[in-house]
This record gives sequence, structure tokens and C-alpha cells, in this order.
Amino acid sequence: MSESAKVEISRGLENVYIKATSLTFIDGEKGILRYRGYDINELAKNAHYEEVIHLMLYGELPNREQLSRVKDTVNSSYEVPEDVLRVMEVLPKDSEPVALMEAGLAALATHEKGFKWKEGDREKALEIIGKVSTITANVYRVKEGLAPKIPKPSDSYAKSFLEATFNKSFSGTETSMMDNFLVLYADHEVPASTTAALVTASTLSDMYSCMVSAITALKGPLHGGAMEAAFAQFREIGDPSRVDEWFERNIVKGGNRLMGFGHRVYRTYDPRGKVFKSMAETVSKGEARKYLEIAERLEKLGVRYFEAKKIYPNTDFYAGIVMYGLGFPDYMFTPLFALSRTLGWLAHVVEYVDEQHRLIRPRALYVGPGERKFVPLDQRK
Repeated sequence: MSESAKVEISRGLENVYIKATSLTFIDGEKGILRYRGYDINELAKNAHYEEVIHLMLYGELPNREQLSRVKDTVNSSYEVPEDVLRVMEVLPKDSEPVALMEAGLAALATHEKGFKWKEGDREKALEIIGKVSTITANVYRVKEGLAPKIPKPSDSYAKSFLEATFNKSFSGTETSMMDNFLVLYADHEVPASTTAALVTASTLSDMYSCMVSAITALKGPLHGGAMEAAFAQFREIGDPSRVDEWFERNIVKGGNRLMGFGHRVYRTYDPRGKVFKSMAETVSKGEARKYLEIAERLEKLGVRYFEAKKIYPNTDFYAGIVMYGLGFPDYMFTPLFALSRTLGWLAHVVEYVDEQHRLIRPRALYVGPGERKFVPLDQRK
């Protein structure tokens, strides 16, 4: 019996467990998502992002003193070396936004000297969370031809980020929307980007390099681009009156994928999607309201059409409308995903190195020809 006949390959590593975690629990059949035991709906409703940062990195929701320490560390970490922002500025303005984030993070990695795992790695994670806010805000500013800006320390990570990005004030409701977005996208176990970060961490490379690995994986349209792709559908439809005709032509007859529907894990409505739908109803005005009406009509058709296959809206279906309602162009949707998921990436790599470190080195099943004799060039036909 050949080796290939004995070995079963798990394409996409589906249902292959690569680590144990106390961070995130998912029940895809029941639509449950918990961070360290806390239901995502309760956290989105009651906890600020800084509280979730402490929860994910240190294991518990913080008391006032602990929360203050998290905020102080993050607030003191917004500054980045001048050359980091200069690298982003000199790149072509039509660069992909996530590529600009890659460049900024890689530039930060060049400043990382003498980092050692297990020696202040959680404090290093807090520092990176602050600096990623600066990088993300300046992706927008570079794309829009605006001068670089460093977030100002405040009582809210979401507020500091929004005000640095757009250089204006935001209402408490708008800041809360940004804060909720950060909580909802903070972690989702070990998708492609987190796995990429874990592979890099397993070599004991530095945390910034882990971030670069994660974000390059997130950049792919099958992972981080889903929010933008879902929103592109709403743009293409253009008006609520065209939803039925578009769905019949593109989905029923065309057999195309309905973006923002379906998930590798969930077989019911994504719990995060329900929260985003509620948020979209609050924040959407003007053109964003039109896209919300399109999405709601499209959701009804999609649920009816795909229900037998257990395909329902995921978190990306309504999230883009929320961010668009806050003023973000759709090219910022994936960088915003990365801004939030920075916490999950860092929490997973810290957990892995601290508790169960082993170099990740899978195997590949060889299916090529057997042993062959080398033929000199002048003897080859």
C-alpha cells in the first residue's frame, strides 16, 4: 500500500486542532460566541474595548485600577518613529490599504531590539495595540492625501482612533459604535490570519513580525475582504427596488455566492451579525440608510433561499454599513477588521508561547514520481 493511500489530508485544516485555548469558545450549531466565558452579546452591550483587552490578555475583566493601567499603557503607546509614517507616506497612493498596514508594521519591526517572550509580553501587546491604532488611522490619511496624525490620549481607544483618523469630534453614540465594532471583531479562535501569526510566533520571532504575518493572511479576499465584498453588493444593487431582480439574476439563476452569507463554523445566524444589524439601524442615515434597506431585503431573500443548507448572514453582512455610517470609505473595512483583530492575534500568540510552545512544522504528503536518474543536458530529448 502506498503512503498516499494510508494518509488522509485535511485540506484547509478543517476541524484540525492546532492549539488549546481559554480565549474563545464557538458553538457553530447554536450560534454561540464567548470570550473567556462571557457571551459576545453581553460584552458588546456592557463592556468597552479596553475591558476586553484586559480580559483577553490577563484572563479576567479588570477592576478600576487594572482598567486604568491598560488605558495608561495604550495611551502612552500611540507615538511611532517618524520613519514609520514616512514609509507609508512615500508609497504609491493607490497602494492597497492593507499593504500600507503591512509596510507600517514591518517598519515598526525594524525598531524592535532584544524582545524576549515571557518577559513583559502582555505589556508589549498593549504597546502594539496602541501603535496599530496610529498605523490604521494613517492608512486613511495617506489614502486621502492628509498629513500624518498621532491619536491623542483619551479615556476611550475608539474615540482617540476616530478623532485622529478624521480630525474631528464624534458623538458618544458614534464612539460607542466604533467601540462595539472593536469588541465584536476582536477574536474568532484560529482563522487563517491567527494561524499565520501562530506559525510565526512558534519560531519565537518578535510580535511585530507575528502581526505582519497575520495581516498578510487577512489581506486575502477569502478572509478579511468579506465585509467589503458584501458592501459592494449593496452598491451594485443601488436601490431597494432592484433587490429582487438582482437576487434572481445573480443568485438563483447565476449561481453566484451571496457575500456576507455563510461561515465555515456557524450553521445558524452569526451572533455578531445580529448585533451589527441593530447597530446599523441606529447609525444609518442618508445613503447608509439606503444600503441598510437593501441589506434587509436581501437578507430576507437569502435566508429563505439558503435556510435548508443552514447558510445565514455572518458578521460581515451588516458591519460595513455601520462603518460606512461612521464615515469610513469601503477601502477601510479590512484595515478596521485588522485594528480590532490585533487583540485576538496577540492574545493567541502570547497564550501559545507562554503555555504550549512548540515549533509548528506540519508535513506534506509527497505524490510525485519515484526515484529518477539524472540525465545530462545534451542527452535529454
